[in-house]
Amino acid sequence: MVVVLIHLAISAVWLGSMVYSLAVVQPRVEHFFPDLERREEFLLALADGNRRPVLALVGALLLTDLAVLVLRPDMRLGYGLALLPYGLATAVFAHVTWRHWPARVFALPGELPGYQRRLRGLAWTMLALVGAAFLATLSVSLMSSK
Repeated sequence: MVVVLIHLAISAVWLGSMVYSLAVVQPRVEHFFPDLERREEFLLALADGNRRPVLALVGALLLTDLAVLVLRPDMRLGYGLALLPYGLATAVFAHVTWRHWPARVFALPGELPGYQRRLRGLAWTMLALVGAAFLATLSVSLMSSK
């Protein structure tokens, strides 16, 4: 069914972008910007404007999840269970985007390492949640296709 493929593709995009950011971008940023304040400037520029696309992605993900719940009763358990980690990941993202980043923008230079550590922890938490939801929906989708 098309809505299942759309849902899995959206989830894979979110998961893949988070893996790429944590495994590739973040380590390279630290390498190329050893100066903490210059690194922070670059990270702020990199993050600027990301809120709306991520919220659109999350909205589409939740809508397709709900559509699968309605259209595919055989997949309700997996897709229903996936709503919890998707919702928690969305709550973490909301915290990061409306609380963490604004506080970080106004942080003193000595406070930046703590903010960067907390953001890494929050990012890994989101990755685990989105990964768990993706695996739940992928596994039930594969089982239902047999």
